[in-house]
Amino acid sequence: MSNHVYKQIELTGSSPTSIDDAVKSAIEKASETLRHLNWFEIIETRGHIEDGKVAHWQVTLKVGMRLED
Repeated sequence: MSNHVYKQIELTGSSPTSIDDAVKSAIEKASETLRHLNWFEIIETRGHIEDGKVAHWQVTLKVGMRLED
């Protein structure tokens, strides 16, 4: 097994639909320009309320990526 070095970045995704969609949106957008994304951890979840209902989700993630050798 070789030694690897990882970098962590922080992303925030949003969605009017769900937490899951907010996470997927952030990861899919990041993967357009970043390589070797390996894992994520949800560190914060927020929402916006309108007329007594959840109107929007916002999720902040730590994302780990393996640096190239």
